[in-house]
Amino acid sequence: MPGARFQNWSLFLDRDGVINTRLPDAYVYNPEQFEFMPGVPDAIARLRTLFDPIVVVTNQQGIGKELMTSAQLDEVHQYMLRELEKAKAHIDKIYYCPDLKNSGSGFRKPESGMAIQAKADFPQINFEQSIIVGDSWSDMEFGQRLGMYCVFISTKAGENLELESRGIHIHAEFPSLPAFTDSLFRIK
Repeated sequence: MPGARFQNWSLFLDRDGVINTRLPDAYVYNPEQFEFMPGVPDAIARLRTLFDPIVVVTNQQGIGKELMTSAQLDEVHQYMLRELEKAKAHIDKIYYCPDLKNSGSGFRKPESGMAIQAKADFPQINFEQSIIVGDSWSDMEFGQRLGMYCVFISTKAGENLELESRGIHIHAEFPSLPAFTDSLFRIK
């Protein structure tokens, strides 16, 4: 863990599987399909007291597959932000990549394009004083490439074996964002 002091630390969050329930073999097309993982709004409100900025970085290839539009995704994100604000939780900005998995895009995780955009918007971001919380190998590789502290959200036994097989090092593993949050407040 980065220690008890988080002054000048930034937090990068993946969306599906970390903030909201990941739909099996589907995309969240509208607000009615968006469901927060248990305890996440309160966890983000608590994290807000430790980190600035907090940003979301999410691959959304449903747009590239023409299964949804950018406008539909924006509607989902606006809903998410409104609901978080009700819990006194605040996300500074959401970055998403609509490109297909095999597009070669420099913005799709694990590439660092969304992080570079975030740094341009928030110049105080220092990647070596940033944490990425995600539930996939691409999230962890994204963080590893940038020198971030990598926190893996794992809901099934053995999920981290794929990370090991890809040579990806994680710093910590938790079953949920609230569990990670609780750990930070224990060491604060």
